[in-house]
Amino acid sequence: MELSHILNTGLEVIFTAFTAIFTAQVIKCFVFLIIKRKLDVRLFTTTGGMPSSHSAGVMGLSTAVGLINGFHSIEFAIAIGFACIVMYDAAGVRRAAGKQAACLNRIIMDVYKQDLAEAGGKLKELLGHTPMQVFVGAAYGVLYAYGVHYLLMRLG
Repeated sequence: MELSHILNTGLEVIFTAFTAIFTAQVIKCFVFLIIKRKLDVRLFTTTGGMPSSHSAGVMGLSTAVGLINGFHSIEFAIAIGFACIVMYDAAGVRRAAGKQAACLNRIIMDVYKQDLAEAGGKLKELLGHTPMQVFVGAAYGVLYAYGVHYLLMRLG
């Protein structure tokens, strides 16, 4: 498949962002496999965990914009601002919501005698990320964008 035609275009930015998210999710499954010694492919479609695919995606997008339009450009400033908001949300608001869900699940189990189905089901607890998961995802996104850009230049 010929991909060199997307070099230095918006398609490179989109390709980089979405494939960074996809590959970070794959990595997340492998990290879980290594740590827990069991494969859980459901992790591929969930939020939370190491590395943060949200951070990888937005930093891949921002880096690709910077490589194409320059790290001094208005487009890069917008992209990096967007990335900061997403990463702050992942490590802050969504993480706090996950902690609240864990607390509510414990309360529900006590009140409903461990029958979560009666209470509407268990709330999802793994919503956000630790700061380290966000940092690793962001670093991965930057390195991934450089790799994609370099590969596309070599193909072109």
